[in-house]
Amino acid sequence: MNSFSLEKLKENQIALIQKVYLWMFAALLITAGTAYRIASSELLISIIFSSKISFWILIIAQFAIVWYLTSRLHTMSLAKATIMFSIYSILLGITLSVIFLLYTASSIASTFVVTSFTFGIMSAYGYFTKKDLSSWGNILFMGILGIIISTLVNVFLQSSIFQLIISAVGVLIFVGLTAYDTQKIKDMLQNVDDVEQSQKLALIGALMLYLDFINLFLYLIRLIGDRK
Repeated sequence: MNSFSLEKLKENQIALIQKVYLWMFAALLITAGTAYRIASSELLISIIFSSKISFWILIIAQFAIVWYLTSRLHTMSLAKATIMFSIYSILLGITLSVIFLLYTASSIASTFVVTSFTFGIMSAYGYFTKKDLSSWGNILFMGILGIIISTLVNVFLQSSIFQLIISAVGVLIFVGLTAYDTQKIKDMLQNVDDVEQSQKLALIGALMLYLDFINLFLYLIRLIGDRK
């Protein structure tokens, strides 16, 4: 491969990485805007959270969309994938509207700043480091399983100290995942020739980093957030 082709591939990769972050930030804005709008309306809050059934419908719908996006990515169009991602951002915003009811506005804002700063540092590390972070994958996956199991156990224990420990571990896991996923996305977009396929991979990359950011924010606010 000549130097011109290599340069072209490099430019294409940088453009795709930029799209990853643009899509991610757009999704975060949609989620934040939706959450704030829902939390500002007592009527909407009462309709959505009046029963456990509506809450579980929201959760199941979110899992279904993520599964559908990741499993059918190669067969669906870029437009459809973008719409699905947008719908997921809205649904998660509806679910996270409860954050505005539990925590003070200043606490949410300060936690968002801390999350953004932490995410930015770790994402930059994942992108620029020469170290292979692939070995982190299994450790981080086991960590996620651990905090899921611990969270379920704490439903019965109702221990505030245990919850703080879970939140602290959750922060560490998603700090690591931010770097790991960033490097994975960079490698994934390195030598993709098909234009639409590369765009769809960038969209999935945006979803990965979006979920890392959201989870990092949620665990941080449990640690440092001030409740109303």
